[in-house]
Order: sequence, then structure tokens, then C-alpha cells
Amino acid sequence: MPVIRESGEREAMLDIAKLMMVSARTAPKSGGIDDIVLALVHGEEKEHIALEMERIAKERNSAGFVRDSGNVHNSDAILLVGLKGPKTFGLNCGACGYGTCEQFQQVGRKEGSDFVGPTCIFKSLDMGIALGSAAKTAGLLNADSRIMYRIGTAAKKLQFIPEAHVIMGIPISARGKSIYFDRPQTK
Repeated sequence: MPVIRESGEREAMLDIAKLMMVSARTAPKSGGIDDIVLALVHGEEKEHIALEMERIAKERNSAGFVRDSGNVHNSDAILLVGLKGPKTFGLNCGACGYGTCEQFQQVGRKEGSDFVGPTCIFKSLDMGIALGSAAKTAGLLNADSRIMYRIGTAAKKLQFIPEAHVIMGIPISARGKSIYFDRPQTK
């Protein structure tokens, strides 16, 4: 019988990432309307994200992108959680800054440096709940993880989820110590 070591851990990380996808998908959504999009990234595609983060780091002179790209290189997989939009929930709450959902819709898409807006607060909350549910699953299954904005920035620029206007990434790994905490501070 062959001995399974590191390759078994990497395979387990992919299984955990798939379960994280289920958690994100089944997380509660405002009005039961699901505008969350998901992608599981590993192997060569994961390395493309890390390299794009390094490119952005040089462009922006950002130590944060450098640090986080190192985490991506050392991760086993990444769950990308995106939000389709811009869409409204229809409550006219004004939290988006436009007063009414009709005004929000009239504005249309506004390209930002990393993402596209505007974003409805309820859709943002849905995304946050999906991210939290996925991270919870990783924790329950003893995978180290961290929700990362910079991964989403690179994934958006690479069009990993073309229909998403905002993306966040959750890298996961199995090491003797979490690679996502006790990291060097950036300025």
C-alpha cells in the first residue's frame, strides 16, 4: 500500500475548496436572489493570479501585493467569490449613495481601479455572508485561509469571472503553521 503524504494533503485541499463552494452557494441571500459567482483556482491558474499580483505590485509600488502574492504561490487552492452586477435589491434605502434604486440603475457601470460599481449594500452583504460561510467551512475542516482583496483584484484583471464586477479570494493551505497570519507588515 503506497504512503500518501503531501499529495494527499493537496488533494484534500481541493476537496475542502469544493465544500467551501457549497457553503458560499447555500449562504443566505437577500430575497433569495443569488448573484454570487464562484470559481475554484489551483495549479497553473493559481500561479497566473500570483504573477498578476506581482505585476500590480510593481505598477503600484505596493508591498501588500508582493506579500500576498507570496501567500498565493504557497497556497494549495483559491476560492474566488464574485458578485454579479451592478444590480439593486429594490428597497430604495439610499445606502449606495444614489437615493433610489432607479437612480442607481441610471448611473450604469462605473469602472474603478480594481472593480466596477456602484454596488448595492444588500448585494455586498450577500457577498460578505458567502465569504464568511466559505471561510467558516475552511476553518471547520482545519484548512488555513484568509479572505484577500488583492487576489480579487488580480482575478478581475485576468477576467477569471468575467460576469463579476467585484471579486474576493480565499486561499487555503495545509502547513504546520498558517502562512496567512504573522505576516510581515506592509507600509
